[in-house]
Amino acid sequence: MKKQILLSLFALVLFACNQGKKPAEKITLMKYPETKKDSTIDNYFGTAIADPYRWLENDTSAETKAWVSAENKVTQNYLEQIPYRADIKKRLTEIWNYPKESAPFKIGEYYFFTKNDGLQNQSIWFIKKGLDGKEEVFLDPNTLTADGTAAVSLLGVSHDKKYLAYSVAQAGSDWSNIYVMEIATKMKLGDELKWVKFSGAAWKDDGFYYSKFDEPAKGTDLSAANKYQKVYYHKLGDLQKNDQLIFEDKTNPNLYFGASITEDERFLVLYASAGTSGNALYYQDLKIPGSKIAPLVKGYENNHSVVDNIGDKLLINTDLGAENRQVVLVDPKNAAPKNWQKVIPESKLALESIGTGGGFLWATYLKDASTNIVQFDLKGKKIGDVKLPAIGTVTGFGGYKEDQEFFYTFTNFTTPSNIYRYNVEKAESILYKKSELKLNTDDYETSQVFYPSKDGTKVPMFIVHKKGIKLDGNNPVYLYAYGGFQISLTPSFSLSRMLFLERGGIYVQPSLRGGSEYGEAWHKGGMLAKKQNVFDDFIAAAEYLVKEKYTNPSKIAISGGSNGGLLVGACMTQRPDLFKVALPAVGVLDMLRYHKFTVGWGWAVEYGTSDKKEDFDYLIKYSPLHNVKSGVNYPATLITTADHDDRVVPAHSFKFAATLQEKYKGENPVLIRIETKAGHGAGKPTTKLIEEAADVWSFVFQNLGMSW
Repeated sequence: MKKQILLSLFALVLFACNQGKKPAEKITLMKYPETKKDSTIDNYFGTAIADPYRWLENDTSAETKAWVSAENKVTQNYLEQIPYRADIKKRLTEIWNYPKESAPFKIGEYYFFTKNDGLQNQSIWFIKKGLDGKEEVFLDPNTLTADGTAAVSLLGVSHDKKYLAYSVAQAGSDWSNIYVMEIATKMKLGDELKWVKFSGAAWKDDGFYYSKFDEPAKGTDLSAANKYQKVYYHKLGDLQKNDQLIFEDKTNPNLYFGASITEDERFLVLYASAGTSGNALYYQDLKIPGSKIAPLVKGYENNHSVVDNIGDKLLINTDLGAENRQVVLVDPKNAAPKNWQKVIPESKLALESIGTGGGFLWATYLKDASTNIVQFDLKGKKIGDVKLPAIGTVTGFGGYKEDQEFFYTFTNFTTPSNIYRYNVEKAESILYKKSELKLNTDDYETSQVFYPSKDGTKVPMFIVHKKGIKLDGNNPVYLYAYGGFQISLTPSFSLSRMLFLERGGIYVQPSLRGGSEYGEAWHKGGMLAKKQNVFDDFIAAAEYLVKEKYTNPSKIAISGGSNGGLLVGACMTQRPDLFKVALPAVGVLDMLRYHKFTVGWGWAVEYGTSDKKEDFDYLIKYSPLHNVKSGVNYPATLITTADHDDRVVPAHSFKFAATLQEKYKGENPVLIRIETKAGHGAGKPTTKLIEEAADVWSFVFQNLGMSW
């Protein structure tokens, strides 16, 4: 007992010492690298645009590698001078270090789930026969590489539940290889499929359909544009070179293709998309020998997905004629929209997805950016609303037709992922596994407000902070958003964010236009020529927080990744006076050339491209790279990217950093942190997650003047 008291006293003393650490009054900033400029100039419809750092687009050149090394040296030198950087990393490690488990899902006799003992780089796939069966390792990604940078995803299971296809992606790249495992024996088969990207495994008989691109030229696999995606059928045991080509379009290189199979294996469904939204559908009735692939829904203007089939008809979730989406029953032989039969009509709420399981349909709606689930029968009759634990986000609801229970995950800003077991017959949820996080999250509260954007549109926003906070206009704020590609930001838990909340910070998450929180109309209100609405929404969020005395401009950090990185880049160049810290992560920052790399062409439906004058005219107005001006006091900026990011290539961040460092002459640091053996974010190992979070939060604390 005495020992415990002494240890507690020691902990209190240590905590008090840490509390006393303040930001460094002045950090000596090394001179930025001399980044050479060339004379590259492009002519866009009579407008000359200089691109002096074009050479940084060559990510594999010796010159670029030397520049990356020099920039990282400057960044690390700055971060090493922050007095509590090591303390932040230590605290993040403590927060991270608890057992984590995913919701189990049933495949035949077996349940699959992931576990992580706390600090393992990748979660391990486990399997057990029956819920009370012995847990056994099925796939351990940590054994695939020494540094934990290989990530495993399960893609699809055979109809007889005997085989499972999975993918392995290395070092954060979108490229992956597909392998096959026999479930009962956990024996890996000899099949290996390469140059796969954005693909599932849709099983039929003793093989599966998948999507792949042609092998890129050597040395360009992380930057060259990916064209002519195709759908193949792979038969177990065959070499990939013998796979059967199922579908392609030789006339249009810029199309994504994907395949799915209905649960009874009757229909093959093919998805064709010109980008990240809008798609056509094709189908093949596999029950009819010699049947051909035929169009089901034409055009790329609307979004359609096949839920399943009911006999010889297909259930489709669509926004055609219903901006909040509806579910219709379609006879493939008479597939014109005028013949569609409404099963679940459009609601006032945005329909996010439709799941099946237990012989029912489970509709996930968004109500002011939070999950609502409604149960319907197959004819569209409403059975009832699913009672959820609280306001938050649910994932994993649904299963096979024969399943009478599901497991789902519930989370919100102050609730880590808790797993619930849902009984279909009783219509009730039972807590199956509670998170073992060692934090008292009851000390925090969440509110949702609605604020006016520049054009008067009401935008919802979540605000999270410690209970009893004072609205004195002096609280540090971390403002995070996305605003694009129909992606809705719903309540979610973040281990890293807890560190900021612990120290009195306020986390703020607005639901900007460009997402689908309020259906397709909300999405369209923030895309193409209306993209400026997204930036206006974000700027208005910060103005609201200042007006309502939550904070002031010297205490606001803004953050976003990918399309959210574009958001940060645009807002920091449009309103540099409103923010103190800017954190553009893996951002789309060169809006004139984004479509020339890897799969960037697929974002043209969202942004438009500089190849068209009408698009160029609005892109040039907000493109972050092209709106950096000399003599402007920009926020303290930490740009983050990674060398294996083959979705938003790091050249965006490289060129933006070089331009800011060239033109900005103020005292705020302009740094870039370039991770190695990492990509756009998915599959990043725990070690790298903690290291990056420690660096980012150290930068935020230092520049917002926060004590530790």
